[in-house]
Amino acid sequence: MIHRFTATLRLWFAPQLIKAEGTTPDYRFSLANERTFLAWVRTALALVAGGIAVDQFLTGLRWGVRTTIAVVLLAGAAACAFRAVNHWLRCERAMRRGEDLPTSRFPVLLATGTAVAALAVIVVVAFGWAGR
Repeated sequence: MIHRFTATLRLWFAPQLIKAEGTTPDYRFSLANERTFLAWVRTALALVAGGIAVDQFLTGLRWGVRTTIAVVLLAGAAACAFRAVNHWLRCERAMRRGEDLPTSRFPVLLATGTAVAALAVIVVVAFGWAGR
């Protein structure tokens, strides 16, 4: 298990090593995989912006509520960024090996976390739970 983790981590920082696996896929598929990676990174950046916005602009909320929502969004951003790299690598490896593309539960977890944070803001604003 640790060997597998370190091998994957090595590929994160030296992606050229993936060329040693399987055969080179059609470049269009590799480019589509890269566009998907970039979409995940944009999502992570949007979550960072949302976390900062909650912390800086919803100053009327109680500190604990505001901080909790901001931290949930920022943690989601970090998870999304790491997941982007891991998913890109797993898909690239699967394409080179001629395997099915990997499935993931992460999109539903990310969507659920984002929805919970948004609902928390709605509830707090609707019920006026303000104060410091």
